[in-house]
Amino acid sequence: MAREGAGLFAAFRVLGRFSGHVPHVLRYHGRHREFYLALAVGRSVHTYNVSTRRPGNTLPQDITCLAADRMLIFASYDNILHAFARNKEVVHTYEGHKARIHLLQPFGDHVISVDVDNVLIVWNIQSEEEYLQIDFDKATFAVSALLHPSTYLNKILLGSEQGTLQLWNIRSNKLLYSFPGWGLAVTTLEQAPAVDVVAVGLVSGHIIVHNIKFDETLMKFQQDWGPITAISFRTADGHPVMAAGSPVGHIALWDLEEKKLMCQMQDAHSTAIAGMSFVPGEPLLITNGADNALRVWIFDGPGGTGRVLRSRMGHSAPPTKIRYHGLNGEQILSAGQDGTLQSFSTVHEKFNKSLGRGSINKKKSKKKGLKLDTMALPPITAFASEVAHQSDWDGIIACHQGYITCTTWNYQKTSMGAHKLRPEEFSKHKPIDIYATAVDITSCGNFAVIGMSTGQVDVYNMQSGIHRGHYGKEKAHEGAIRGLAVDGLNQLVITAGSEGLIKFWKFKTKDLVYSTELSSSPSGILLHRDSGILGIAFDDFTISVLDIETRKIVRTFSGHHGRINDMTFSPDGRWLITSSMDCSIKTWDLPSGCLIDCFLVDSAAVSLTMSPTGDFLASAHVDDLGIYLWSNRSLYSLVSLRPLPADYEPSLVTLPSTCPMQDVDVSGDEEPCDEMIEYVSPEQLGEQLVTLSLLPESRWKNLLNLDIIKKKNKPREPPKVPKSAPFFIPTVPGLIPRYIPPEEENDTQSKVVNLGVLAQKSDFCIHLEEALSTNEYKAPLDLLKSLGPSNIEIELRGLAPEGGGSMEVMLSFLRMVGMMLNKKYNFELAQAYLALFLKLHLKILSSEPNLLEELSKLSKQLEDTWIHLQGLFNQSLCVLTYMKSALL
Repeated sequence: MAREGAGLFAAFRVLGRFSGHVPHVLRYHGRHREFYLALAVGRSVHTYNVSTRRPGNTLPQDITCLAADRMLIFASYDNILHAFARNKEVVHTYEGHKARIHLLQPFGDHVISVDVDNVLIVWNIQSEEEYLQIDFDKATFAVSALLHPSTYLNKILLGSEQGTLQLWNIRSNKLLYSFPGWGLAVTTLEQAPAVDVVAVGLVSGHIIVHNIKFDETLMKFQQDWGPITAISFRTADGHPVMAAGSPVGHIALWDLEEKKLMCQMQDAHSTAIAGMSFVPGEPLLITNGADNALRVWIFDGPGGTGRVLRSRMGHSAPPTKIRYHGLNGEQILSAGQDGTLQSFSTVHEKFNKSLGRGSINKKKSKKKGLKLDTMALPPITAFASEVAHQSDWDGIIACHQGYITCTTWNYQKTSMGAHKLRPEEFSKHKPIDIYATAVDITSCGNFAVIGMSTGQVDVYNMQSGIHRGHYGKEKAHEGAIRGLAVDGLNQLVITAGSEGLIKFWKFKTKDLVYSTELSSSPSGILLHRDSGILGIAFDDFTISVLDIETRKIVRTFSGHHGRINDMTFSPDGRWLITSSMDCSIKTWDLPSGCLIDCFLVDSAAVSLTMSPTGDFLASAHVDDLGIYLWSNRSLYSLVSLRPLPADYEPSLVTLPSTCPMQDVDVSGDEEPCDEMIEYVSPEQLGEQLVTLSLLPESRWKNLLNLDIIKKKNKPREPPKVPKSAPFFIPTVPGLIPRYIPPEEENDTQSKVVNLGVLAQKSDFCIHLEEALSTNEYKAPLDLLKSLGPSNIEIELRGLAPEGGGSMEVMLSFLRMVGMMLNKKYNFELAQAYLALFLKLHLKILSSEPNLLEELSKLSKQLEDTWIHLQGLFNQSLCVLTYMKSALL
């Protein structure tokens, strides 16, 4: 059974995705007089200028090829080609290929695309029709590169995997010339600043600068780093420089005048250089790679080498653990399989920070470089952070995969910290198969607690790095430490061991306070410090919730069908959100003990964290470089939090894209289901309960003091009559002023005076008279509740015979009050109305037997009701006094 309507969390956007394996495109906007950089990131196209990034629209699949002209950006996925306008709108779609498109080339009013089956199609951009289609034989000419040479009208140059090149005229569909090539596959073609000159990159690492007009080779260079992945020419400042990229991330800069290597930029990227382009007229080089990094290099130093001017980078390998840092919910710390620790801002990517890679010796690591670094630490598996004292000393503690030493990190300095924490007995040698498994830091930021695979738990001072003791005589647990936590007041340390025990220790004295055996071996624990609730995940895929005050299991949840990867609490401690290897993310409501939300994702979430402000849930997934944000819909829309049925089937939710996604409101198209209808409280919850009305006190509290209020509010001078009123609108006589409707004038008017108009009854009196026969007092009561204090007094005065009423109307009013006392609702109104009635008509009531008899009944009802209420008041006061004075 699937639930109607949207779930608790809605896809918002992804953080930390900046680049991929698709080369970027640099284009010039004539009206803006500015260069724009288009970059394919997953299913989206990002457009950068000097200072900002604009995420574009999202395609159904990951983009595999990208190109641009002066007006449009072309992006393809699989065998479909799209054209974007204004960086976001898909204005054209071209369908006709049978295989995946891998080459694109804008060509005036046309665009050329080549697929992996060696089919070249020329499209008319505006009409979306095929202009020309050419099929090549894979065995003799497999197209691997495409270029439109400058000033060559209607001509394109094709490179092949066999090494030959062909020059075609697209308009006449003729092969103009075949170049024999160099017997090696062509990987890239690039137009040189000089006319007729083209740079050809080969799979062997050779770069051939060739004149295609005379079919002559002008220069030949070679790189030892593998195939040429990208080529770009520098045209600024008269420096004839050619840059070439490699699969290992190095960049070589060649001097074209002296025909020699000018310098090398090693480790420009940690993976292959996907795209590279010099900005025309400026000493700037833009590079992107599959390592999720985009960099702008400036050449302003001696020797011709470049330095990084600005960059955008994320993890080059999937994140393993994410946690919100601080209390404002604006920074997410992320540890990745690439060994780095980074901070991503949920506000703007310019606030992102990289704390670098863990290293045993940072100086030696810098000398050896990224590829040959033997001092690099393994990836971080767990970390904990605190903002208290982070400006004074390190505020982050982390443990590494299969490594005994834990490292500290400084968020303010955005670098690795000063201390490396390990037990004293292993200070001189590294043990085998002993490593740190869990860490936590106290809320004050002074101490770090580290759990080992041997069951040992140690405490260190974060400021000095000094060892401050350990728990247990030799070790805290017989098995490996699966999780540990410190409470908010530094009173207790809770440890969980793989042997199935949870132990509570005094933080300061290191004494064991309590130990309990669990039903299964725990895989991890998480403490919500504010509420003292401990979440425990087990190896049998169940979850338990333990109260650290009573030290008892208060909730147990089951429903996951895979290993539980991570847990997180909502800021108020009401929800526990869990992720599992079964690709599900579930939200458990702790007060009710029920599952209230569940959805599936394409890849399992390895880590979860909830914002301290409760607005976002962040998740990291298997084999995915991004950190995905999910907005909490309960903050801005009506969301059902009822328990999900046992046969509930969760739906598959697409992961967020790079641009913020709008939460679609479908309330106008669909009828709300039963569980989404707002609950309306009845007028009275139960007949035995005394219920008050919802009227403000000003409507009934001052009814007995109206004469005093009127005296205080009496004006000092009588109102002045205007000299001449412009007109008078005739009204109907009565308590409520009403205008006389216009009537047609009749010549024959009756001369008999209707005396009934002078003694007209109010609506309240009429309703009371009707209620004598029907015994339904709802209508007069509702009318009385809608009036103000002055009008209520006028209505009650008018019940007497001298005011236009009668004894029957007064009797009906007393019965209405008796009905209110019987049903026990509008209780305070019954008291106020009856008090004012007795004050106004006491003399008449004492002289009428019928009214006296009705009053005696009301007196008995009032007495019984007040005795019952007084007993409840006395009981509550006694319990309250006992609770305040008793020693519990």
